[in-house]
Formats: sequence, structure tokens, C-alpha cells
Amino acid sequence: MAKRVANARLNVKKKKTKVEWNFPLKKNNFIIAGIGLATILLGYALMSTGLGGEYAQIDGTWNNPLAVSVSPIILVIGYCVIIPYSILKYYGTNEKK
Repeated sequence: MAKRVANARLNVKKKKTKVEWNFPLKKNNFIIAGIGLATILLGYALMSTGLGGEYAQIDGTWNNPLAVSVSPIILVIGYCVIIPYSILKYYGTNEKK
């Protein structure tokens, strides 16, 4: 009986395998994230062009439409489309097992 228990313990130790964990994000994911970061920086740069002088005209119009309408759209695309896409896109391995 004791020999069976000892053999069972040895079998359990032999069955353990090494678990290999690979980082899920690949080089392509980081390239897309960099494009997203550049898009966000472009949006903030366009938003800063509205600074200075008179911010709005007397009749209620703004001096620079890039700062008011284009830059928020670019920021939304960067934050809500490109960055999540770079995280969620899966580039599988081409290994054949």
C-alpha cells in the first residue's frame, strides 16, 4: 500500500509540464498604437491653433474651425478607434503543431 502511494506521488510529479506564457501584443500592435498616439498628438496640436488673440468674433463665430470642429474629431478617432483597435487586434502565430 505504501509503495502504491509513493508511485502515485512520483507519477504526479512526472505529469507536471512547464507552462509557457507569451506576451499577447506583437510588434504590429505597438506600431498601430504609435499611429494612434501620433493621431492624438495631431489632434491636440490642431486644438492649440485656436489659442491666442480673440477667441471668438462678436457675432459668435470662432476664428479657427480647426480648433473647434476638426481637432475633436481627430481626437475621438485616436482615442476611440485606433488605440482600442491596437489592443484588440490579434496577430496569431504561424506555428504549425
